[in-house]
Amino acid sequence: MDALPALLKGLIIGFSIAAPVGPIGLLCIRRTLADGPAHGFVSGLGAASADAVYGAIAGFGVALVTDALLGAQVALKLVGGLMLLWLGWSTLRARPAERAADARGGGGGGLAGAYASTFALTLANPATILSFAAVFGGLGVSAGDGSSTGVAALLVAGVFLGSAMWWLGLSASVGAFRRRVTPAAMLWVNRVSGAVLGAFGIAALASLL
Repeated sequence: MDALPALLKGLIIGFSIAAPVGPIGLLCIRRTLADGPAHGFVSGLGAASADAVYGAIAGFGVALVTDALLGAQVALKLVGGLMLLWLGWSTLRARPAERAADARGGGGGGLAGAYASTFALTLANPATILSFAAVFGGLGVSAGDGSSTGVAALLVAGVFLGSAMWWLGLSASVGAFRRRVTPAAMLWVNRVSGAVLGAFGIAALASLL
């Protein structure tokens, strides 16, 4: 696989993985409306970074790490479910006038907290590594030889860039409508977002039963 096609394939993979609207997408949209496009984009970068980590593990064939993560997926699902419940509850209770508190409520301190919370939340789903392993395997990428190591690095870089492109586009698009959102509408955004995030958390915890 040539360098450019490998990077392009990584871009497509990263974009496709990021695009479905789940809890991370919801957080990105809500934080963009509440705190501005920078918070939404940085939240997305946290997820993109976690995807790149899992892509690297799968692409470079770090079997021991993969086995350890999959072995710990029950504990990680528990942590992820509880995080979603906490994010849902804090979002549900947030008021539009409390924007500074909202920024911290997503993960512990402005932009850094926004990044850290989505990074941790995405890492709490280790089954993602199986998707990357299947994709990389289908592309004939294995860390068993030096040439494939370079291809894997390009694919991982492409995954990160493709995911980042999606989050940049999403946060910029939502941010364009931010000034039109009234405090009353933002209150409903908080309520709906909090309820949906809580539902994701309950579903994650229920899957452990």
